[in-house]
Amino acid sequence: MSFYRINDLQSTEMLPGIDRRAVWLDGVMLTFFTFAPNAIVPEHEHPHEQITLVTRGAMEFTLEGETRILRAGDGVCIPPNAPHKAVVLDEETEALDAWNPPREDYKA
Repeated sequence: MSFYRINDLQSTEMLPGIDRRAVWLDGVMLTFFTFAPNAIVPEHEHPHEQITLVTRGAMEFTLEGETRILRAGDGVCIPPNAPHKAVVLDEETEALDAWNPPREDYKA
């Protein structure tokens, strides 16, 4: 796939209130998330490098015990195996994640 439209990518409900769309090449992946108000991504970790950018709304994000409110235009760089979680605030929120290597479990 060379060209894409986010809304044309297959949507997958990752967790209740959390929808994910993904596009990837061999060495990089982008995921586009839509979060319902108050959605929760429980604490987890993974071997992938992840860079997150909030593009709309707001969330409380915790990385290795440090918590910050991320709003549109704010982001976070997550190294491999770093514990992290997110709690969406009271408005629909969107975020873009970049991954290396691509997550096989996110390929729809």
